[in-house]
Amino acid sequence: MSDVIIKTDGLGFVYSDDSDNKKSDGAIPALRNVSLDIERGAYIAVLGHNGSGKSTLAKLLNMILIPTVGNVYIDGSDITREDLTEDEIFDVHRKVGMVFQNPDNQLVATVVEEDVAFGPENLGLPREEIRVRVDEALELVGMTEFSANAPHKLSGGQKQRVAIAGIIAMKPDVIIFDESTAMLDPIGRSDVLEIMEKLNRESGITVLNITHYMEEAARADRVIVINDGEIILDGAPKEIFSKVDLLHSIGLESPQGTELIYSLIKSGIKLPCDLINVEECAEAIYSLYEKGGTYV
Repeated sequence: MSDVIIKTDGLGFVYSDDSDNKKSDGAIPALRNVSLDIERGAYIAVLGHNGSGKSTLAKLLNMILIPTVGNVYIDGSDITREDLTEDEIFDVHRKVGMVFQNPDNQLVATVVEEDVAFGPENLGLPREEIRVRVDEALELVGMTEFSANAPHKLSGGQKQRVAIAGIIAMKPDVIIFDESTAMLDPIGRSDVLEIMEKLNRESGITVLNITHYMEEAARADRVIVINDGEIILDGAPKEIFSKVDLLHSIGLESPQGTELIYSLIKSGIKLPCDLINVEECAEAIYSLYEKGGTYV
């Protein structure tokens, strides 16, 4: 039996002006009937157009928002119970870390190492343990040499690394990256993506990457596509990105290489339809060229 770290059952959410979020007659749900099992150690990309509900889902999993309907289970515990204690809420935030799009929203101290220490200090850990966690986290994201720097003087990519280090220092089981590469240049985006994959592959942390970059999603083990508040696709990247027409119909694209292959197939050239990364797409086209081209 698989080890499920996050489970949602019939999850729904409606944005409302009411504080209890229950009185929402006539409002369009941001999420509807979302039921998911996320296995421990998984690396998942979540896709969807702007306003599709993907960031709402992230905030529900971290208890930043409380669902209008349905349940969320973290490590088998129902975190949507009305009698949830403060200690249980705190434990959720410890187990499920979140890195936001704008790192400035997560940086709270005037010195990098103090910022990374903020979370562990709130856990009430001994000073020696905090020192070890801060050093390990900064090393993991490649920011050790900037430990005494002021965060506001760092580049966008460096700030995002510090924000990630602050989450790592909490030693969560899950890290949700909510469009954490959206404000970065290509180099910064590549660096953060490399950190995500390192955390997943080497440290066994469950990673959810909410993104609108198809090339990022193609590197995950599983891709979930949300459209207008509902999950419409869920599977391996090759399976998801081969559904080019469906993705186009909801305002999304496949990775660039896949789009090229799709165009060639539509023009009558016989090629595999499940190619997603640049290398395999280039190899398929080169192989076709060597054979003189094969047409349907």
